[in-house]
Amino acid sequence: MQWLSRWWPALAWAVVISIFSTHLFTSDNTGSIIIPILHWLFPRASPATLFTMHHFIRKSGHFTEYFILSLLILRAIRAGRHGVHLTWAFIAIALVAGYASLDEFHQRFVPGRTPAVADVVLDTIGGASAQIVAALVVLLGDARARRFSQSVNSQKTGNWNSR
Repeated sequence: MQWLSRWWPALAWAVVISIFSTHLFTSDNTGSIIIPILHWLFPRASPATLFTMHHFIRKSGHFTEYFILSLLILRAIRAGRHGVHLTWAFIAIALVAGYASLDEFHQRFVPGRTPAVADVVLDTIGGASAQIVAALVVLLGDARARRFSQSVNSQKTGNWNSR
């Protein structure tokens, strides 16, 4: 059951992504909510501009959904271990790409939805971006910790010039 405590956030998020892939979140349905909001925010925007903005919001959603999924998968893979391992990142990206493919395949059977290879690519880019950000956060945190440790050590030894 220890695996479940690590994996439940990623599994729960995968369910959320699946809900976003239902008929409730077709372009027409989200457009009926998002486009009026965009029109209110940008009253002088043309209908074409509003539809383009809606399209980019939907595509940003793809990127963001899988960015989050990738981080949750990495959390589960790491299992409390520290550091950065390229293998962990590749596994997370492969799982994201696999789930994105499965999700697009599922949309083939949902009325009002169409599968798109471009969406799988965008989803995978979101997952890969998350791994890059996670690695940078860990590496920058490690560098900051080393600098702090060096500063503390130089203060203990009285070496004020090494700051």
